[in-house]
Amino acid sequence: MVRKIKAKLVLRLRSEGLTGRQIAEQGMSRTSVAMVIDAADREGIGWDDVAAFEEAEVYARLFPGRGEHDSVHAQPDWEKVHKELAKVGVTLKLLHGEYVDACRTRGETAMGYDRFCKTYQRHVLVIGAASRVGHKAGQTVEVDWSGKTMQLTDPVTGVTTRVYLFVATLPFSRYSFVEPTLDMKQDTWLRANAAMFDWFGGSVPRIVPDNLKTGVLKHPAEGEVVLNDAYRELAAHYSAAVLPGRPRKPKDKASVEGTVGNVATAVIATLRDRAFASLPELRAAVYERVAAYNAAPFQKRAGSRQSVFEGEEKPLLRPLPPVPFEISQWLYGRRVQRNGHVVFERNFYSAPYANIGRSVDLRITDTTLEVFAGDQRLTSHLLAPAGMVNEYRTHDSDLPDGPRYRQWDPDRVREWAARVGENTTVVVNRIFESVPVDEQGLDAALAVLRLTRRYSAARVETAAGIALDSRVRSPRYAHLRPILESNQDQTGRRQPRFEPPAWEEPAGYVRGADYYAGGTR
Repeated sequence: MVRKIKAKLVLRLRSEGLTGRQIAEQGMSRTSVAMVIDAADREGIGWDDVAAFEEAEVYARLFPGRGEHDSVHAQPDWEKVHKELAKVGVTLKLLHGEYVDACRTRGETAMGYDRFCKTYQRHVLVIGAASRVGHKAGQTVEVDWSGKTMQLTDPVTGVTTRVYLFVATLPFSRYSFVEPTLDMKQDTWLRANAAMFDWFGGSVPRIVPDNLKTGVLKHPAEGEVVLNDAYRELAAHYSAAVLPGRPRKPKDKASVEGTVGNVATAVIATLRDRAFASLPELRAAVYERVAAYNAAPFQKRAGSRQSVFEGEEKPLLRPLPPVPFEISQWLYGRRVQRNGHVVFERNFYSAPYANIGRSVDLRITDTTLEVFAGDQRLTSHLLAPAGMVNEYRTHDSDLPDGPRYRQWDPDRVREWAARVGENTTVVVNRIFESVPVDEQGLDAALAVLRLTRRYSAARVETAAGIALDSRVRSPRYAHLRPILESNQDQTGRRQPRFEPPAWEEPAGYVRGADYYAGGTR
């Protein structure tokens, strides 16, 4: 390729009074400057004649026909090359190899790889298209929160509520999505990501977020990125991987950063004169403006975000899962109690009895509670309705005796008492008779029966008999335990109750009634 001399610049400097040597000092050879001056004198062309022309036109007038020749290399179909590069795994190196093979088959001269790449770049500049080298269709989505916000206005009180905007962009087509939300919490972030995939009608292998805590827990300079468990689950549900951009490196997700700025004009500014009372109303308006933004034609290339997405990128998206993603939260380090249950919001859910005493993790969705030990899922339960407390959700398979296991109830307590003895049965029955509802006496009755874990059943039976002989109508744990601790049940006698004597000598000097009455009336 002939390197063209900056002829227009030479003529301008010459008109300003610079000599050929002085013009050459501006970065051109003296020979080239002399050639331009000689050609201008020969053609009778001065600066005023070419001031309005482009550099290439001035060169063509001074040196007509110079540098114009047909390339000896076969030219590929650059439009086809441009479209092929949008496909997954296709590179310029691969297309150049196929081009060379085709030229050899036809007996034509093929250009080298370097010229092939430079000619392709010149082609995309001429047609105003974006190069395919940086992004592949259907491979990446970039997500972020917009720094600019909107607001809801209560029509009665006039109180305003801030609304945040979740923004997502497919870098290949620049096709975008915006979701208004009332906060930036983890659940909201996950729901916005799920809504994004529904808007696109498919998923992509890579999600590129910022390093926000609702998605990324740790992004060290060295080592692995630590993701939020719920966000990792969402990505896995859509067969994607989360690859956050480097901290303080906005160019890692330049497409969405640019879209965030465009959203301020395309959405926020165009809706600035409208008042919205509810989030669904605002969401409908935002969706309408985003659709118009995607349909607007490009300024420097043919088509629009919508047309490029529909024609080239959407067919390459992965299909959405048949089951929608469920938002979940994780609770870590919950201990399985001795009764084989874990507690969540004052309700009890069974876990396999082998895990009693261990710490487990809970995954809670809108309808389900799942119990995990590390990566192993142990069991799951339907979540107790909101407002319900002290509810037991138990799987027979989680407990030692399987289907034979029963919850403690008055009948079962009485069966245990009958195995201990008659006196114990009377004590338990009186406990149940002392409360308005049998269930209220379960703890007190079980406390008495559990004394058989420390003492023999015979000793507890004897202690119950001693307690019944006392003046206590309904003996409890507090009455039987002192008898057992003091071994009264083994001596066979009860310590005599303290009874004060009928009359005692007065202690000290006390004036009686006679004194105050004066002795006589």
